[in-house]
Amino acid sequence: MTSAKLDPIDIRILDAIQREGRITKLALAERVGISPTPCWTRLRRLEKAGIITGYHARLALRLVTPITTVLMQVTLGAHRQADFDRFERAVRTIPEIVACWSVGGGVDYVLKVMARDVDAYQRLVDGLLQREIGIDRYFTYVVTKTVKDDAVLPVCDLVTTA
Repeated sequence: MTSAKLDPIDIRILDAIQREGRITKLALAERVGISPTPCWTRLRRLEKAGIITGYHARLALRLVTPITTVLMQVTLGAHRQADFDRFERAVRTIPEIVACWSVGGGVDYVLKVMARDVDAYQRLVDGLLQREIGIDRYFTYVVTKTVKDDAVLPVCDLVTTA
């Protein structure tokens, strides 16, 4: 995978819009220190390149309804590519599974599940097991307190410019 070549202005644009997705084009241009037209051109280029994948609202859903967050480790029974593909296809169809990472080490996947309560989570797991998508073992970790859950990525610290 090749990295896109970004200059410091591109990085400032990315940093600003991820922190404030509803920022006006004029305010964005002022924040990054260029005029509106070139700023808009750069923003469109970053979108077309797939670097900006969308604009979203962050919800405090716990203010609306009780939510239980569960981290789940999954180990598959077989490790052929078809086994991984079958599991990943199934996971993509389940809205309560809000994140899934393929990991190295003693397990194959780590999932983040958002459910109404522990009973709803267990029904989800029972459904996964009934679908026979290759799960051999799973471990459940109920999140009791969120210490940090940043949606903002440290763009300026992670991206180097040419």
